[in-house]
Amino acid sequence: MSVEKLQPFPSQFVLQDLTAITAPVFEFKLNPNEEKAWDRTSAWFDNHNVYHGKKKAGFLSHRFDSYAGMSFPDADVDHLDNCIAFFLWAFSFDDLSDEGALQSSPEGVKRGVDISLGVLHNPDAPPPKFPYAAMLHDIWRRFRATASPGACNRFKRAVESWMWSQVEQSANRATDEIPSVEDFIILRRRTIGGPIVEAMIEYSLDLQIPEFVWDHPVLEGLSKAAIDIMTWPNDLCSFNKEQSDGDFQNLVFCIMLERDCDLQTAVEILTDMLAQRVADYADLKKQLPSFGPEVDLELARYFKALEQYVQGTVVWYYYSPRYFRGQDVSNKKDLLVPVYERTVEPAVAQPPAPSKSLFNFPLLSSIKHLYVVPAVACLLCLAPLVFSSDVTQQIRQITAVFSA
Repeated sequence: MSVEKLQPFPSQFVLQDLTAITAPVFEFKLNPNEEKAWDRTSAWFDNHNVYHGKKKAGFLSHRFDSYAGMSFPDADVDHLDNCIAFFLWAFSFDDLSDEGALQSSPEGVKRGVDISLGVLHNPDAPPPKFPYAAMLHDIWRRFRATASPGACNRFKRAVESWMWSQVEQSANRATDEIPSVEDFIILRRRTIGGPIVEAMIEYSLDLQIPEFVWDHPVLEGLSKAAIDIMTWPNDLCSFNKEQSDGDFQNLVFCIMLERDCDLQTAVEILTDMLAQRVADYADLKKQLPSFGPEVDLELARYFKALEQYVQGTVVWYYYSPRYFRGQDVSNKKDLLVPVYERTVEPAVAQPPAPSKSLFNFPLLSSIKHLYVVPAVACLLCLAPLVFSSDVTQQIRQITAVFSA
């Protein structure tokens, strides 16, 4: 399905209060350790030099510290510190491919993924120069220090799946292709990082849940439902920002194309899908079997934490300026949202080229690998003349990928 077939957007749309849809089943709670944990994590993030100046201030204004406080309300300060670090890493890496220097370069995203996955497979090696991989290196070290072996295995597999989903979505984003609703829901469970979140929840409370439990079909169904319930509100809250940035990899747009409907109708369809998914989760939870007193107790703690995470996530979508650009959303009932002006046009499908460089410059695609780093270095010398300081900084970081 092609972006070009989307119906024209209206000047505004109405969004129901999504937190009210999820609240009857998913509890909301705040962590009292948030401020203390953030003092540690903010210094840690500064040391990795991912962002500078206005770009850094804009990124941190999204309040990932509050997100962690809402999503891991029962974690102690040490675990919450690492949970905030996890958010900073995940969102900054996601932004690198969504709207940063790698937005139109699946090859660049893949190279960054390769380096980052090396951290998971060789955790005792020195941290890489690539700052996103260096952040993951430290998060993984702290995770392994207290998490169960099963949680470690799940985290490792989940991060690998999430990072490859970034490559897949980057490839979709580089064209005008939009997947079907069914295909996108499956992909979105990976791109949202749902299985990573589940492993982080285990880690946050140092839960001890036997491996065989996770393969039970009811738990698998609950997992998919919970991930959908935290994901679909994200698509409803973020599609406006994304279309403004020329990004149409969103379930709202999949519905518009597949149902051949307008924007408001697609928003209402997805909102109804969300309400049904909440009901699905509640029904599935009633079917949860007993695995013995000790396991049942750990599972009860897990599902309580999972539900708190989901509701904290949905609340944060409104609380953070990341999606509503400063609009007053205190009254979330039937919120009237202006459709943002398009600042970047969607990509137009191009015939495949024999090869592409990281920056899509035809010159670099014909230069042998030996000369790539010097060539990029020359570009960096000219960067202050043609790039903003934030983009220049991102390109400097990516140069480290080539030389790693």
